[in-house]
Amino acid sequence: MSLTRVPKMVVFDLDYTLWPFWVDTHVNPPFHKNSTGKVVDSRGSVIKYYPDTPTILKYLKENNIGISVASRTGEIDGAEQLIQLFGWNKYFQNKQIYPGSKDKHIKKISKTHSIELEDMLFFDDEHRNIVDLERLGVVSILVKNGMTMQVLMDGLKKFSDIRTTNIH
Repeated sequence: MSLTRVPKMVVFDLDYTLWPFWVDTHVNPPFHKNSTGKVVDSRGSVIKYYPDTPTILKYLKENNIGISVASRTGEIDGAEQLIQLFGWNKYFQNKQIYPGSKDKHIKKISKTHSIELEDMLFFDDEHRNIVDLERLGVVSILVKNGMTMQVLMDGLKKFSDIRTTNIH
């Protein structure tokens, strides 16, 4: 697939986007690695992310596309712990993890990295967040069953198509 334009920053939600649960209600922090190296919660339940997530993060990094997180969870420490235990901190330039609206998260990422909102691509499982960010001019993709490489590629193509036809 050839892309005319790629985003400078891809921003992901966490819950039901990079992993298949709500970190504040479906799992029980604190998290740690057990003797076999699996990430588990305080009850010993194994915590898993969507299978393509590491491949997606690696692909974006290898293609020099920035990666950030925007999550409105109240379980900030738990989300940070999981990112660290999964070994994902090396991928993220910015993490906005706190309750509040996604437009606040994305504007902070934009300001911190001097990246225009129109140069960002956003993935989230909640329609209200897609609506909020599209209103700001961010190309946004509704994730229905977790992130996959196909969802990423479709999102990159949509970004390229929109930004190539709408050059100011």
